[in-house]
Amino acid sequence: MAEILQYIPGDGIFHRLHPVTKILFIIIVSVVTILTSSIPLLAGLLLLIFLLAFAGHLLRPVIQQMILILLMSIVIYLITILTVQDGAVIGYLVPSFIPLIGGSIPITVGALTVGTVLTLRFAILISAFQLFVISTQPRDLVHTMERARVPVDYTLMFIIALRFIPTLQIEGKRIHEAQLARGYHPGDGFMGRIRSVAPVMVPLVSNSLSRATLLGLTIDLRGYRTRARTRLRERTFGIADKVAIPLMCLAGVAFLYGFLTSSLL
Repeated sequence: MAEILQYIPGDGIFHRLHPVTKILFIIIVSVVTILTSSIPLLAGLLLLIFLLAFAGHLLRPVIQQMILILLMSIVIYLITILTVQDGAVIGYLVPSFIPLIGGSIPITVGALTVGTVLTLRFAILISAFQLFVISTQPRDLVHTMERARVPVDYTLMFIIALRFIPTLQIEGKRIHEAQLARGYHPGDGFMGRIRSVAPVMVPLVSNSLSRATLLGLTIDLRGYRTRARTRLRERTFGIADKVAIPLMCLAGVAFLYGFLTSSLL
């Protein structure tokens, strides 16, 4: 599996957009996703994100992370089946042929509808944010946050958090491979996977703490808090940004108008 939230170099349409344009895209998509409960609209948004990823040559890394979304969708459906009992009963989570407990935990239309809405929301938010991160260089994001007058401490925490996720994933994979090379075999199946976590997590956490200390010293030595630094490259708004920003604003305003109108009625 590809590293999560790892910047992928490229020259696609999303790589050429200004970070402000991509942040506006994330905000509009998030607002529409949270406010609407229309399954066709949510499915259309998810399809739009996939089309944008395809146009930006980033479809494969976005699709590769769908395994996490599929696993979370199973959990979401189970929770909604257990908690939502609205609508007609179309089946039972426990089959009727099982003795004593058969025919319990009904599956209703309302539970499946709520589960589908929550799953689509989760998939849209994760895919949109991932598309933003893998197409934006961290330095461009730092410059944008600085121009937005975001406090330097918050900027630093956000960037470090983004960079630590793929770093920890790569290091965890290397530790696991090193354990296997030394002949460690926790067993097969589900219990084997659980037993294999501890030999990986202990050195991973220890190395992460050491890296955090080294990173703090490096930041102080480079005088990051002084803000006295020059930039190697300045990002400017291109033609694509000047076209995309008005279109996204119009789409956001149109959705809010329709949402408020339907709510008042």
